[in-house]
Amino acid sequence: MSADAAAPRSRVVVLLSGAGTLCAALLSAAASPGYPAEVVAVGSDRADAPGLAHARGAGVRTFVTALRDAPDRAGWDAALAAELARHRPDWVVCAGFMRLLGPAVLDAFGGRVLNSHPALLPAFPGAHAVRDALAAGVTTTGATVHLVDAGLDTGPVLAQRPVPVLPGDDEERLHERIKTVERELLVQTLAGLVVQAAGLSPTDPPTQESTR
Repeated sequence: MSADAAAPRSRVVVLLSGAGTLCAALLSAAASPGYPAEVVAVGSDRADAPGLAHARGAGVRTFVTALRDAPDRAGWDAALAAELARHRPDWVVCAGFMRLLGPAVLDAFGGRVLNSHPALLPAFPGAHAVRDALAAGVTTTGATVHLVDAGLDTGPVLAQRPVPVLPGDDEERLHERIKTVERELLVQTLAGLVVQAAGLSPTDPPTQESTR
């Protein structure tokens, strides 16, 4: 993908709650000058999230907006919106972020918040998508990147990619295969959105994502 050398890269803030493997994939992609976005900050609702340490090691600013530090959920949402605004993001990416965003964030950044989910939405929304897919006995699950709205994984789907469920799969094994696909899908989908928003001309071959 080629980006106009004169055009600044889009500013991205990543939100995470855990190990941050999706964030690490974005940081790795953004380390290439040809990638059209840069990660300007990484935030979490948990001070002990390992993904924050990885981001700091990559020289990226980090912040924590914990629910327990707010008077209520609305107060937390307002605090998160204010913290995000400090970093002036063009895009906010929820990459393993385990909190629902509220009106303050969505009103400020509506249409510019992405989420990555380890299932083929609308199937298996929520925090236990991989476990739920196994329990349902499906033969195919996958990964979805979608825009965030006020619902639980109900926003418009941007891209999906299937992952087969293999005999003998347990939750950990299946999730690891999904995450491999999910990382690539998120990196590519974000780049495509940035290019589209900037009116640039992508030169990469088309990928196999499908909207549903």
